[in-house]
Amino acid sequence: MRQSNTYIIVFSLILTVVLGGLLSGVSQVLGPAQKKAVDLDTKKQILGAIPAEKAALQSMTPEQILARYSEVISSVVADYNGNLVTTNEKGEPIVAENVNIEKNYKKPVDQRVFPVFKYSENGEEAYIVPTFGAGLWDAIWGYVAIAPDLETIIGVSFDHKGETPGLGARITTDEVQARYQGKEMYDAQGEFVSIEMVKGENHSDSELGANKVDGMAGATLTANGVNSMLKNYLGYYQSYFDKNVRNANAMTLNNN
Repeated sequence: MRQSNTYIIVFSLILTVVLGGLLSGVSQVLGPAQKKAVDLDTKKQILGAIPAEKAALQSMTPEQILARYSEVISSVVADYNGNLVTTNEKGEPIVAENVNIEKNYKKPVDQRVFPVFKYSENGEEAYIVPTFGAGLWDAIWGYVAIAPDLETIIGVSFDHKGETPGLGARITTDEVQARYQGKEMYDAQGEFVSIEMVKGENHSDSELGANKVDGMAGATLTANGVNSMLKNYLGYYQSYFDKNVRNANAMTLNNN
């Protein structure tokens, strides 16, 4: 029996409403779990920028990771000029862990906010800053742990959305990330130069020096993306360090 056009239209509308309601309900049910998973992954990556913490994470439960994070990490948010900010454009409290670096990346740089995570454990300290950029195929991002001297890299934690397995995707491996440990962001003249991954692999330490790390064979474009990401974001954070760390340290020395 052939149905009328009215029947078909009404049936389609009812089906759309029902399916839409079901999807909305599923989203509401799964939303908290998804948010918790994202929060856990973010905090795990932040801790992972500290080599000693990264090693311990492998044997920790999610609850232990979150507890460890609360023990050793504090956070603030700064604007492009290095000023601390506590509320967003709507006047709502701003939490460093909730700042979406990918969404911020799409804004003009002077309109972004910049989370800073302070690591402190048994007298050891580090500043951990997020970075974001473009690899060969898609987004790349990471966290960089910087020593209190604000020059030396303690460790990094990189990830990606679509780099080539066995090539650019190697930025997620401990082998590649370990190359950044102990490298310096400033040259011999005291100028900020960031850290550069060179083209090709198996360079000697004397060839690399203090500001360069060995490359990844067959992944030059991904390496270039990492280099741009680090130079941009480590550069953006210099205003924060100048205003809130270097100046504070200088005032403390003068008072003493």
